[in-house]
Amino acid sequence: MGLSEQEQIRREALAELRKLGIDPYPAAEYRTNAFARDILDNFSDEKNNFEDVVLAGRIMSRRIMGNASLAELMDPSGRIQIYVRRDDICPGDDKTMYNTVFKHLLDIGDIIGIKGKVFRTQMGEITVGVREFTLLCKSIRPLPVVKEKDGILYDAVTDPEMRYRQRYVDLIVNPHVRDVFRSRTKIIQSMRELFNSRGYLEVETPILQPIPGGATARPFITHHNTLDMPLYLRIANELYLKRLIVGGFEGVYEFAKDFRNEGMDRTHNPEFTVLEIYVAYRDYYWMMNFTEEIISKAVMDLHGKTEIEYGDKKINLSPPFRRVSITDAIRENTGYDITGMDEAELRKVCDSLEIPHSPEMGKGKLIDAIFGEKCEHTFIQPTFIIDYPVETSPLTKMHRSKPGLVERFELMINGKEITNAYSELNDPIDQMERFQDQLRLSEKGDDEAMFIDQDFVRALEYGMPPTSGMGIGIDRLTMLLTNQPSIQDVLFFPQMRPLSQKLKAESQKEEYLELGIPEGWIEPIKALGFTTIAKLKEVEKAGKLSNDLNGYNKKNKLGLPGLSPQAVEEWLKK
Repeated sequence: MGLSEQEQIRREALAELRKLGIDPYPAAEYRTNAFARDILDNFSDEKNNFEDVVLAGRIMSRRIMGNASLAELMDPSGRIQIYVRRDDICPGDDKTMYNTVFKHLLDIGDIIGIKGKVFRTQMGEITVGVREFTLLCKSIRPLPVVKEKDGILYDAVTDPEMRYRQRYVDLIVNPHVRDVFRSRTKIIQSMRELFNSRGYLEVETPILQPIPGGATARPFITHHNTLDMPLYLRIANELYLKRLIVGGFEGVYEFAKDFRNEGMDRTHNPEFTVLEIYVAYRDYYWMMNFTEEIISKAVMDLHGKTEIEYGDKKINLSPPFRRVSITDAIRENTGYDITGMDEAELRKVCDSLEIPHSPEMGKGKLIDAIFGEKCEHTFIQPTFIIDYPVETSPLTKMHRSKPGLVERFELMINGKEITNAYSELNDPIDQMERFQDQLRLSEKGDDEAMFIDQDFVRALEYGMPPTSGMGIGIDRLTMLLTNQPSIQDVLFFPQMRPLSQKLKAESQKEEYLELGIPEGWIEPIKALGFTTIAKLKEVEKAGKLSNDLNGYNKKNKLGLPGLSPQAVEEWLKK
């Protein structure tokens, strides 16, 4: 693709600068002594302070007025007006730096350093009068032009495709976006402060793991050539942190990057950040109280209050949070009491509630499906969902007083899971039996079932003290506390399909319709990666695909009628 007219002009300016002996990309340090925000907040006419300031930033607007010009400079703190007068920056006979360089060879987007004195214009605007400027970086690609008048933005860059693919441009032309990421850092810092004050140790655990454990999810797999063995990107760091509790630490925590080879939507990215913390001699009741403290401290540190707005909802994050068992939640929202039900009975409940299910789904996933479809979205105010059936939680201690249940909770806020926590299972024999149950699910076709981690069981055999552990999805929590609608808005660089791949020929709508696929399901099928009929025909398990599509439908609130494995099987046969 050829250069645009603007790109050609800028490259010509680049060449002219070099002819004048000006390095458009100098290597020397340029040390500043002020930021725009500092000046705007602290300048005083009486004190006449900021008489000798040095700033650096990007030119965001210019107004050439003959022998003097106004421009707007943006640095990491904000924007400030600068006044450039020919005779100030060129006190001698040679006026090249103004007449040629500033007026004709600089552009919006160029990064410059300035030295000068701050004053207030007749219009009352705080301005830096420039005595000297230095070109620090020539921009050869034009920025999108965003205009502002009376606090209103015109031609703002709002296209998500462009914003997520070119986050660097998004951060330049939409500087408020930076505040979201500053808030994300504050949330993490708030947690660190609390954990460190308790004496808990921040640690790092392996990202490449021989066995992906600690959660039920489909992993990414790679191969290590020297060891000649498969390795997996971790789906959770739980089992390694528990090993450290076995080793004698009182409390350990990690802000971890985890990876799950699953679908993408407004709340899911294949790479995400989670906080996991484990504390010895504690149980899930203690962890519920501690979670309330963590969340309320984070929101207070960020906003100075515990009530937040998310979309059109007001959410109060002041403790204590409501506590409801998962069986009570299902009973309240469906009328069914699932206590003691076997797999066949749960399938009948799913059928009566028109919740799609597939043969490889065991009791745990059936219960999760009922809760996810009929209950989860109803919990807007913070609510602990507690006391899960044992089949849903392979790493959790059996409930001390309720047979068939485990000591687990999930914190729901705004209809989404924010945390997951247990009284951790420390019985090695029970743990091995749970792993074997997961293996049987895997043999049935559940590719998200847990692997058996023999070394972790061995660690438990040496003895792990009673422990409570908890994980918080940092991305989702940041979405909640910064009022962002999509996980892509709280990740600097969310995963996106490459443009080259997007441009490849996709099967047409008519080709999907010929297979008997309802029109409403075509886009979800493509969103899961089946952009051609050939790819779709490679699917081996119709039940797994129907499960994935129904999950996508639920997560994105598409409102499509549920798909049965039999219906998907018919598509694949044609």
